[in-house]
Amino acid sequence: MSSFGQILKEIGEFGLFQKRLVAALCIPTIFVAFDEIGQVFTGMNFPHHCNTDWILDRGPNLTVERQINLTIPVNKDGKYESCEMFKPVDWDSEKIEAFGINTTTGCINGSDYETPKGASSIVTEFDLVCARSSLIEVSQSIYMAGLLVGALVLVPMADRFGRRFVVLLSLLQLLLCGVAVAFSPNIYVYIVIKFLGGISISGILANSFVIGGEWSDSSKFALCTIICHTSFPLGLMMMSGVAYLIRNWRILQLVLFCPLVLVLGIFYWILPESARWLLTQGKKEEAIKEICRAARVNGRKVPEDLIERLAVVGSSKRGTMLDIFRTSYLRKHALVMSTIWFATNLMYYGLSLGVGNFGLDIYLTQFIFGLVEVPARLGTLPFIQHFGRRMFQAGVLIFGGCACLGTLVIPKDLPQVVTVIAVLGKFAATASFSVIYVYTAELYPTVIRQNGVGLNSMCGRVGGILAPLVRLLDVYHHTIPMLIYGTIPIAAGGFALLLPETCNVELQDHTEPRELENGTAEILSKSGVCTKM
Repeated sequence: MSSFGQILKEIGEFGLFQKRLVAALCIPTIFVAFDEIGQVFTGMNFPHHCNTDWILDRGPNLTVERQINLTIPVNKDGKYESCEMFKPVDWDSEKIEAFGINTTTGCINGSDYETPKGASSIVTEFDLVCARSSLIEVSQSIYMAGLLVGALVLVPMADRFGRRFVVLLSLLQLLLCGVAVAFSPNIYVYIVIKFLGGISISGILANSFVIGGEWSDSSKFALCTIICHTSFPLGLMMMSGVAYLIRNWRILQLVLFCPLVLVLGIFYWILPESARWLLTQGKKEEAIKEICRAARVNGRKVPEDLIERLAVVGSSKRGTMLDIFRTSYLRKHALVMSTIWFATNLMYYGLSLGVGNFGLDIYLTQFIFGLVEVPARLGTLPFIQHFGRRMFQAGVLIFGGCACLGTLVIPKDLPQVVTVIAVLGKFAATASFSVIYVYTAELYPTVIRQNGVGLNSMCGRVGGILAPLVRLLDVYHHTIPMLIYGTIPIAAGGFALLLPETCNVELQDHTEPRELENGTAEILSKSGVCTKM
């Protein structure tokens, strides 16, 4: 057992301190949900048609219905075109009514929207329809690029400056960007601020659960990770209710993110640093201070001889992302896990951001999507403990991919059935997300754990970037997006079988692998304990 494992046995492996810490770490994930999926509501589309007020100069007494009838062409389904209008002419209204206009053009003076009273979105304010409609998908992809940058910068930073520092920095950045986006004057400023906010999301997601996990016994690491992320669906459900009540996107943005001021203040005072990380960095005095604090909360005492015998190992050399590629077994883990992260993100965000395309009320559908995530996350723990990380990871990826493909065989006039199958796909994607954080963190030793999580998360964010762009391919054929969302996870599920099992394997701090005859890796910790992987 590692020296920190001995400390945990003395101060409590999962006592009041750890339980209180994990409960507190659930809070930031709620705001992560607001930021990641919030554009489903702030970017809502409404029925619209071209602004044709030019005809009012010729006939100021025209009713709205008559104005539309004279200036907007009808499509083959008998409905008015959304992005076409009759070309303005220098005729009076009587002549226009008598002869009509045969020449059409795109919207010249923007669009008019049929919105409920008081409702607005970035679509209506920034006129993101017709030729500009692709900016919605572009903004989502650029936001996901922010998550990629965060995975590249903030996650490895935690191995150098500490988990606590990065979590607090990320919360501050999310607060500033979440509030600032409500004052965006145009879509381009909005995209830039959302990108900066996306950077902070990776810092929160990849570090908050690690603090709780590293303070707990290895057998509780999966539990800490899953509980920390279970508040994400709670955020989705809360957001659905708040968005239903507040239809103005700017006010909604402020209501969702202003409470972060209180959260940041509380976390500054109560959030501890990972003592396990402090020991690997040679910061023995700070680690002892945090350990004594934890012991006091748990009602335990730390024997003085145990503190004195703490071995500060590996303090002379910090791990880097390059260490992953220098070691053969870590290199293999990184490549396979990167594929799994990519597929999971692609499937999850492909389904989540397309929530308005399933034919039912968007608020109800999003609430159901959030509701189904709760059992998907909480139910993961007994399954990964019984079947192991590897088999469960492969199973949910294959099941989720099949669900995405299943939506293609359901007729469009059965939206309820399509939604049910999509919900099953979302269930599987969520379960994959839950286990992937546990599995990834357990595969890497403490000195490079966040570098490994950051590398894999970065590849996952590429999937997140591509997810909204894949939806643009439906102009060629409506089945293409779901084909992509379905086939890639199925392939990734097969690759997952190449990974070792980590269930009930103690977390490693510093490792030296060597290959055994059966091809598994033997991990030698500095305390001399060996574990087969």
